[in-house]
Amino acid sequence: MNWSFIPFFLSLFSLISNPESQNHTFQNPVFEPVLADPTVLRIGNQFYAYGTEDNWAEEGGYHLVPVLKSTDLINWDLQGDSFESKPSWKPKGGIWAPDVTEVDGQYYMYYSFSTWGDPNPGIGLAISKTPNGPFIDQGPVFTSEEIGVKNSIDPFYWEENGKKYLIWGSFHGLYLSELTEDGKKAIGEKIHLAGNHLEASYIHFRNGFYYLFGSAGTCCEGENSSYRVLVGRASKLEGPYLDQHGKSLLEGGSGTLVIQGNDQVAGPGHNAEIITDDHNQDWLLYHGMVRTKARLSNGANRRSLFLDPIQWESDWPTILNQSPNLEEQTAPYFQE
Repeated sequence: MNWSFIPFFLSLFSLISNPESQNHTFQNPVFEPVLADPTVLRIGNQFYAYGTEDNWAEEGGYHLVPVLKSTDLINWDLQGDSFESKPSWKPKGGIWAPDVTEVDGQYYMYYSFSTWGDPNPGIGLAISKTPNGPFIDQGPVFTSEEIGVKNSIDPFYWEENGKKYLIWGSFHGLYLSELTEDGKKAIGEKIHLAGNHLEASYIHFRNGFYYLFGSAGTCCEGENSSYRVLVGRASKLEGPYLDQHGKSLLEGGSGTLVIQGNDQVAGPGHNAEIITDDHNQDWLLYHGMVRTKARLSNGANRRSLFLDPIQWESDWPTILNQSPNLEEQTAPYFQE
């Protein structure tokens, strides 16, 4: 008998009986061609990702807020579009930067409705009974003119202590406002959280701190895009938010760097919700552009979906080398 096969079979049995020992890997981007301004929703062991309205040209055609589905954050399948038709409360514009959250047993999508240089963009709400949609439009939550903040786009929903809030803004300050009980309108005084250098707000709560993420720079200049993610933190939702050096995010240029471009990837930014895997590792999803193929054939930015692990250093989040990783790396772990 050839006993040399015994170590092989023992190793194989160990992998089968102990799936945690399997070293699954992945490489960025995790979805192509496009999922710009991503938001990610976790429902049990399934993930749904949504992105800005876009035309993927011959790589997939037009999508009115695409919906993706995954069980591991790596392999994503296109489910279709969130809307059956575009909301009609503005005569023209794109549906940008959706934010989807499970609220009161339904799925709320706050979205931006705007054109480039729009003098009066706004934020709308659509609701669905399922994460796949279709999302039924509820009309505007507010327009820029109504709320008194220029370029009011990039919404992010937050809920605590039985109250609903919306954070929003794009290069004219980031703001916080309470919402009505049904989440359809803003009420009360708006609170100024951060200065004119940020957009694409996102809040993460950890160890007693609210971390306010925002994107600075240019999002949409192909391989020349300078987008990057900055963060500040506060002990209260309404702030004040300070960076790692104690500088207020209300001051231009402030914020602790989380991730920026490198010689391979341009414009990493507009991060989605932080997802924690079953090994308690936090992961950041965001869009970026591989410099060698930064545009689609129709000239649109090829903002693909990226995933990288977060490192917490002295209670501050960062990505390894503060830049996207295109090398093979260990995948998130989710128990089946």
